[in-house]
Amino acid sequence: MSAELHVADVHKSFETGTQRVEVLRGVSFEMHPGQALVFTGPSGSGKSTLLHLIGALDRPSSGTIEIDGQDPYALSEPELARFRNRTVGFVFQEHHLLPQYSVLENVLVPTLAFPGDRRDSEARAWELLERVGLSHRLDHHPAELSGGERQRVAVARALINQPKLM
Repeated sequence: MSAELHVADVHKSFETGTQRVEVLRGVSFEMHPGQALVFTGPSGSGKSTLLHLIGALDRPSSGTIEIDGQDPYALSEPELARFRNRTVGFVFQEHHLLPQYSVLENVLVPTLAFPGDRRDSEARAWELLERVGLSHRLDHHPAELSGGERQRVAVARALINQPKLM
């Protein structure tokens, strides 16, 4: 599945003491199902900020973001949490794996927030870990993995709930 994404005239600024730092100024674009987008630019240009806004982890100062016609910022906090969990798959620069959990358990973490059929989730996690070449590492912990293996676990975790947007 994939999503229709509309970003219109998005601005984001941060208050730092007495200064206001404007990071994004009037960003607009559309992405249609099946398309892929790449954001490039120098460090500090707002790429991560834009991704946090699209993923509804932060709110824009102004402008609109819609995913499949839904404005995530119009949702209540519980609805927004469910929206993020089911609609957006996150792969962070720092993988954010939980060190006390195995590879399999880390992939399953997003399924715990709004449980469905646990058996289906485990089967999907096994399949995803097979696809990223880690089926032989299911019981290992993050400290026992290389950096690339950790990132592949993070990718599998992002895909576990079959998000519309990655």
